[in-house]
Amino acid sequence: MENPKIRFKGFTKDWEQRKLGEVLISLQSNTLSRADLSNETGIAKNVHYGDVLIKFGDVLDVSREQLPMIKDEKILDKYKASFLQNGDVIIADTAEDTTVGKCSEIAGLRDEVVLSGLHTILYRPVEKFATGYLGYYLNSGAYHDQLIPLMQGIKVTSISKSAMQDTDIVYPKSTEEQAMIGSYFQSLDHLITLHQRKCEQTKNLKKYMLQKMFPQNGAKVPEIRFDGFTYDWEQRKLGEIATETYGGGTPKTSNEEFWKGDIPWIQSSDLIDECLFDVRPRKCISQEAVSKSATKLVPQNSIAIVTRVGVGKLAFMPFSYATSQDFLSLSGLKIDPEFTVYALYKMMQSVSNEVQGTSIKGVTKDELLAKKIIFPSCNEQKKIGAYLHSLDNLITLHQRQHKLHLNMLL
Repeated sequence: MENPKIRFKGFTKDWEQRKLGEVLISLQSNTLSRADLSNETGIAKNVHYGDVLIKFGDVLDVSREQLPMIKDEKILDKYKASFLQNGDVIIADTAEDTTVGKCSEIAGLRDEVVLSGLHTILYRPVEKFATGYLGYYLNSGAYHDQLIPLMQGIKVTSISKSAMQDTDIVYPKSTEEQAMIGSYFQSLDHLITLHQRKCEQTKNLKKYMLQKMFPQNGAKVPEIRFDGFTYDWEQRKLGEIATETYGGGTPKTSNEEFWKGDIPWIQSSDLIDECLFDVRPRKCISQEAVSKSATKLVPQNSIAIVTRVGVGKLAFMPFSYATSQDFLSLSGLKIDPEFTVYALYKMMQSVSNEVQGTSIKGVTKDELLAKKIIFPSCNEQKKIGAYLHSLDNLITLHQRQHKLHLNMLL
């Protein structure tokens, strides 16, 4: 086999490639369901496959995680030979998608008794591996790709212990090199967690400020304002803050020439909830498609609002574009565009809540344009819009960093 292209300095020896069944031996897992376990007291801890799939990472430090408890002493007698040890690997053998095969390597065990539970495969290495190496390797794309052809099932996907026996495992013989690899990926894990946490904190701050920086329940001023602003906010109908409105349509899909132009054409699925400034159209149409269909060419710096399928989504569009029939676009805005996007976002959340769970499919043009929007002076608008946009930029930064480090793991 080929050695990896990137290695830590000082390591030059060839890596090993062996069958999983030669490197890991399988031990018995129990069949206890969630209902058989306790979240409060018990005599032993239990690792459930659902937690491996969703909650736990590549390395499971049992001293830090809260695990469900086993109460029946007879279970311990039955599975005494399968008490977990540090370095053991627990694999989820069942899932609703191709995440089946996800694993967690056990670490942090001291004196407590821990067992591997329902729908898991428990493996123990026959030779010494550095902490973290097996957990990160077995979850890597390089290894997991071997499992995909072995998966069975339609609604529920599973993989068998016997099928995994002949998969290939590659590793450096040096446990020092293994340790450095494990430590490196652990540091990436910490960065991923950090960016996730900061992203959620910023999202929560944005949600809070959206509530506090806009007047509530008929009030004329918000609870939180920038210094120097004291005047009441003004209320107008939405139709009064734009000089033009545009509907949309779908050119004939059977005419291939319509879909070979350079005019971005957006549909509801192109917009992402809470992503108000970064739309990336997947389709473009020609000028002929615009002239021979119901869609319209909308000027740049307009706001596209989904009024039908996916009602509630919207985005600021810095370039000219066309839309499907699911949109109403506002152009020639009379108030600050950034502020308007966030004011409309708050409004459309309410609209979405109103139609959710009803037979109503969306909101009409007349209904939307008749809705009231409240806004402050131009300078205060600019400050509010710029502040909220800065929070969105920070959220995007953490999301990109999170994705970058996650891709490095995969």
